Amino acid sequence: MTHAETAADRIVWDLSGKDALGFLQGIVSNDLRPLEAGPGIVWCALLSPQGKYLADFFVVRLQDGKLLIDIAAPLAADTLRRLTLYRLRADVRMMPSSLKVLRGLGPAPVGAMPDPRHPALGYRLWSETPGATPSIDWDAIRVDHLIPESGIELRPDDSYILEAGFERLHGVDFRKGCYVGQEVTARMKHKTDLRRGLVRLALDRPVPVGTEVLAEGKVAGRIFTQAQGRALALMRLDQMSGTMSAGPATVTPP
Repeated sequence: MTHAETAADRIVWDLSGKDALGFLQGIVSNDLRPLEAGPGIVWCALLSPQGKYLADFFVVRLQDGKLLIDIAAPLAADTLRRLTLYRLRADVRMMPSSLKVLRGLGPAPVGAMPDPRHPALGYRLWSETPGATPSIDWDAIRVDHLIPESGIELRPDDSYILEAGFERLHGVDFRKGCYVGQEVTARMKHKTDLRRGLVRLALDRPVPVGTEVLAEGKVAGRIFTQAQGRALALMRLDQMSGTMSAGPATVTPP
């Protein structure tokens, strides 16, 4: 049975105006041109000129042609302010929508679209009618598949999207041309080996989000989302060896 539950931490904006897609195309990390041809969903990030993560969101074209932005509620106000600053004379309007974000696993209902980040995340749906009470352990799914979350692993003015796995999760396009933060992101891709990355670790007990991971007594990373004895951690990849701990927890590879 299809099970679509409300994603209460997400909000939706209506996106309109003849320049809407072109405006976003010039500032976000992914290629939105496929949405010119018809219905679809693209996950992308807004970056600072220094290449640091500011926000991530889905840009959606529904079957009826309507354009939406699906974004984490805590990021919405700052993101709208930044987008408004970039808008200048472009014909773009971003207005709150009454639609609610639903998500689920299994057979997708009419109008739903597969989450573009990973098949394990199921589908997303935008509806006037609320969905079921949340019961799916999305954190466990994210930990299983190394999928960062807005405001947890993805921290405004701090995270870099390549360290967070955006390339693997289809959130960045290196052929689309210029966008804000593109130069730094491209340099990280082509000219350096990533020193930090999102990894999965096992913990023998839970610890507060943000707890430092020590490897042989040196800070090697931080713990974030935890589920079923495992955690997502942003780690120095060259320091994941020897005895590791996070506060009172013993840390090991899963």
